[in-house]
Amino acid sequence: MEAREVYLIRHGETDYNRMRIVQGRGVDTSLNDKGRIQAQAFYQAYRHVSFDRVITSTQQRTHQSVSPFLDEGLPWDKYSELDEIDWGIHEGQPSTKEMREEYRRIVAAWQSGDYKQQLPGGESAWDMQQRQLRFIKRLPEIEGQRLLICSHGRAMRSLLCLLLDRPLKEMDQFPHANLTLYHLRQNGAGFEVVKAHDTAHLRDLPLSS
Repeated sequence: MEAREVYLIRHGETDYNRMRIVQGRGVDTSLNDKGRIQAQAFYQAYRHVSFDRVITSTQQRTHQSVSPFLDEGLPWDKYSELDEIDWGIHEGQPSTKEMREEYRRIVAAWQSGDYKQQLPGGESAWDMQQRQLRFIKRLPEIEGQRLLICSHGRAMRSLLCLLLDRPLKEMDQFPHANLTLYHLRQNGAGFEVVKAHDTAHLRDLPLSS
């Protein structure tokens, strides 16, 4: 039997990404013009892949990032478990020096294994991964040999740890950018990386896009 494959991408650019405004689970932003161009570029590069199913978070920036595939009529499932982490009181706020220092403190705690640290009013890394575990448990029952999954930066890092059986404290070892791709192939009970943080499909985009 052919090994199952997962093509995991982060959503395309939003205005909040461009302006460095914090967006997480509580901010349902749309792609900007560059994000839509990125989505189309990914489609052109991977339209030849026979995806069986598209899976996204419930947030519209992920839906818009895979809309060319959805227009083909591919089956589509939305899972709240794949939503971005909730950044609490930082959501929707422009980045400041104080916010960046608080963010670095939280991430350092996660990297040391203290996963229950969180920003005020937000989720911890442990909270996020617990909901993602519900998705992982469903994954064997989801129909399709080749899945296209679109999620978010921090959520994607956590999901990669689960799929690759890596400790959560290693999630920052998975770099990401808007519309980056991680291509995984099933290897026994787990997955192995075929492509990591691949943005070759965006290489020829105009710099001003």
